[in-house]
Amino acid sequence: QVQLVESGGGLVQPGGSLSLSCTASGIMNNNVVMGWYRQAPGKQRELVASIKRRAPATLSDFVKGRASISISDAKYMVLLQIHDLKPEDTAVYYCNVKLGYQMSYEYWGQGTQVTVSS
Repeated sequence: QVQLVESGGGLVQPGGSLSLSCTASGIMNNNVVMGWYRQAPGKQRELVASIKRRAPATLSDFVKGRASISISDAKYMVLLQIHDLKPEDTAVYYCNVKLGYQMSYEYWGQGTQVTVSS
């Protein structure tokens, strides 16, 4: 079965940087999209960034210019880096995996808290 392991959440000051990593295991499909979503209390879950091999990354408007996402060639490991963090970036961040030629299967990590505060 597919399992996702997330790491890198925590407390950071405004203007600082943070890296989030996600490693997926049990994937038996080479058509894979991996990404990060976030959800603040009382708000809907929203896409932060996503990427697949041999394709450009997708970045949401609220992180464009201050974030990057990459995927390892060795295994299904995704790294999200966000710079110039703002208090409104505070949320639970979830790793996401979509599988299949029609993206028919979807899996979620358990979530990691990111808090941006002085």
